[in-house]
Amino acid sequence: MTVVKVAIWIDVPIEFCFDIARNISLHPQSVPHTKEKAVAGVTEGLIHEGETVTWEAIHLGIRQTLTARIISMNPPYEFVDRMEEGAFKSLIHVHLFEEQNGGTLMTDILQFESPFGPIGKVFNRLFLKKYMRDFLARRSENLKQIAEDEYLRAGRPGI
Repeated sequence: MTVVKVAIWIDVPIEFCFDIARNISLHPQSVPHTKEKAVAGVTEGLIHEGETVTWEAIHLGIRQTLTARIISMNPPYEFVDRMEEGAFKSLIHVHLFEEQNGGTLMTDILQFESPFGPIGKVFNRLFLKKYMRDFLARRSENLKQIAEDEYLRAGRPGI
């Protein structure tokens, strides 16, 4: 299993950051380069434990779908989603939030395994791990900007 970890400090309270990160309506803004859109399950608003969302997106030049279920949630500190259907053999995404210096440290931990046995492992090492790290880092930077802008616009905690 390959593990990728990305962390970023966001200048908003933890509750606000937690809700921004699980807001399906805002998610496409965090990854505009993949043209993601929710096409089934929860397609707007906040997703909760036990619920699913199916994303359609373009990754590596190929239109793909991925269905994920929120398998655990501990507001406002953590939620975990697991791929139920998609291109990976397995994929788990842990979203962690920690109050820090008047803001929030948001950490994403992505654990994934490619299909195709040994060929998939080589593809992970040579290409996919960096692609997924870059994807998460870009998403984190965009979520930071969205959260900080929305917080200023709202002028209050909460969404």
